[in-house]
Amino acid sequence: MTMSRASVYLDYNATAPIRPEARGALLHALEAPANPSSVHAAGRAARDVVEKARAQIGALVGVPAGSVTFVSGGTEANALAIESAKAAGFSRIIVGATEHDAVLETAKATGLPVETWPVDANGVAHLPWLEADLKAPGRALVCLMLANNETGVIQPVAQAAALVRAVDGWLHVDAVQAAGKIAIDFSTLGADTMALSAHKLGGPQGVGALVAGTRALLHRRQHGGGQERGRRAGTENVAGIAAFGAAADAASRDLASMTAQAHWRDALAERVKAEGAVVLGEGADRLPQTLCFASEGFGSEIQVMNLDLAGVMVSAGSACSSGKVKASRVVEAMGRSDLAPCALRVSGGWASTQDDWIKCGDAWIAAWKRIGARRREVA
Repeated sequence: MTMSRASVYLDYNATAPIRPEARGALLHALEAPANPSSVHAAGRAARDVVEKARAQIGALVGVPAGSVTFVSGGTEANALAIESAKAAGFSRIIVGATEHDAVLETAKATGLPVETWPVDANGVAHLPWLEADLKAPGRALVCLMLANNETGVIQPVAQAAALVRAVDGWLHVDAVQAAGKIAIDFSTLGADTMALSAHKLGGPQGVGALVAGTRALLHRRQHGGGQERGRRAGTENVAGIAAFGAAADAASRDLASMTAQAHWRDALAERVKAEGAVVLGEGADRLPQTLCFASEGFGSEIQVMNLDLAGVMVSAGSACSSGKVKASRVVEAMGRSDLAPCALRVSGGWASTQDDWIKCGDAWIAAWKRIGARRREVA
């Protein structure tokens, strides 16, 4: 699918258009297919492609290449970490109230007790609550995303890591939305494991990675060959991995330009606030290219449909719910159940322009005024 030049795509948190560098790496790898486990020349060449990408992804988050395990995407990366912690003897799981369903549902599926870690009105995890809860019996796996997929709110991961390590816990970080948008240093964060996904930063869908520190003992979820150093059986997706590596390399290069989008985000925020909308998470540090706002009475689905008709593509919170539009669980956790059915997420990325953000504001304001006029006519 090729998007028209007239259309505006501001739904990068759902998926980013593939970067030219990633497309080139993908096609090049497809032209010379080989199994990276084969010992002949073609197999060794494929292995070189995989290991180059491993190093590129490691560089994006500040870890050695050997810390990176390739999987099918962010969901599998989260599952590998969570189920490994269970296999290692951790007896309970603490999950942030605004975590992605890929973490929450996997945690529930383990059969272990799952506790919800509350957030404040800005969606920031409440550290004193965690400190108190970690004193309870049982070794805890703690799951805290680096940046929220709906609001862009950045969580205090390093501070949480210090609390978790003090009681010999395991901290898993879902960094799927943060990677390529803000600088990440795995060792500084202090996490034990970290999930990444290619398609959120301009790579293809269907490939991701789990970064593991020296304290984390990973237990394979699928059995077969000894691929990925015995951590994940199955022939590697060479072409997807090559593209993931190229996208990670390009994302590292483009971090400064991503940061600059905060100005465009804030300008749109001021425009919608002038119309009575509420910006969610405004008092917290956020991803520079993510804006979540809501206007009571203006349902999320109606907003998405109106903007789509105007050629502007955005989303209502998370895009991982089989196309369904429902009240945002994230916004509810922030204490704004009144706004949960009305939340809209605008998210830019590597190919976004200032004009895209301006057109989005124009389209939203026009839709808001049309809806208001119809309501007045009915009244």
